[in-house]
Amino acid sequence: MKVLVGAAAAVIGLVLVVVLGVVAVVIADDDASATETTDGGGGLQGVPAEFREWILKADAACKEPAMVPALLAAQLYQESKFKTSKEEATSHAGAQGPAQFMPGTWATWGRDADGNGDNSPWDIGDAVMAQGRMMCSLLKQAKNSGYPGDVRALALAGYNAGWGRVQQYGGVPPKSFAGGETYNYVQIILSTMTRFEGPGLLTVSGSGTGADALRKAATRMGTPYAYGGGGPAGPSTGFCDGNNGYLNGKCAASSTVGFDCSSLVQYAYWPKTKLPRTADAQYGATSDRPVSRSDLKPGDLLFWAHGGSGFIYHVAIYAGDGNVLHAPRTGRHVEMQPLTSAMPQGDYVGATRP
Repeated sequence: MKVLVGAAAAVIGLVLVVVLGVVAVVIADDDASATETTDGGGGLQGVPAEFREWILKADAACKEPAMVPALLAAQLYQESKFKTSKEEATSHAGAQGPAQFMPGTWATWGRDADGNGDNSPWDIGDAVMAQGRMMCSLLKQAKNSGYPGDVRALALAGYNAGWGRVQQYGGVPPKSFAGGETYNYVQIILSTMTRFEGPGLLTVSGSGTGADALRKAATRMGTPYAYGGGGPAGPSTGFCDGNNGYLNGKCAASSTVGFDCSSLVQYAYWPKTKLPRTADAQYGATSDRPVSRSDLKPGDLLFWAHGGSGFIYHVAIYAGDGNVLHAPRTGRHVEMQPLTSAMPQGDYVGATRP
């Protein structure tokens, strides 16, 4: 379940177009100048105001942590550039409205969300809420499927080609399928998420390096954990080392785009503070500035080692109110948890202030 502190998380209306039974792709060009203005809050930017209310509602209705603002925004822009007119938002395949639903798919997911008496794919509220329901369902299927890779990629592939194609290939269909349409659809959306990343998903009081780092890390809530993945530039695939990175007996890290605990911290503080890559090295670089548990401030780093001593195996960022923001382990996502239960209490080493 998403954890929202202070200001509500904002989510972006995504867009889909039905093809191969579910969604047809309208490849948008790379000119985002019409929507690239920062609109200030809730974890997204570049979204027209008339979509914001419904995006927030669609996000709040979905309890899957992978449902994040930038993902939905990138998909929406890829499909329709937030267009709503029949001239601009009707595809050659017959998909309709800002969320580009085919009539058959709309019959399953469409509702009169805005209460105007008309259940229509042309109404922004109806369309965004329907799209949120469909994507939320696919994210849940992806999470429970056991297929390797980023659950977002799997859900996007299901949106584009139908979940049956994901089952057929045991993951995202390859480039050889449908002329690379689904493969490219997934890659384009995942690669353009950053343009829609706005302020963080929680309200952070104060200013300074620690508060800024926490705000930056918060924009990555919902990003999958990938052992060895991620760095200053953002999430990336990781690797397995014989002990770490495996899920259900398979190496998940090598096909998952994400962060591990220390790369999330490195990403959050970079470039103002250039911390080393691993949790153990980060502790070594900051241990001369210890912080007592009673004096913790947002952005402080917390460390754990087996038995409370020896090699540091985990790092998290203090998020205030007794919570930490961290990337816990393989199979999980960047999320917020109470400090008391984020990791075994007996392993807690202490906190530092970079």
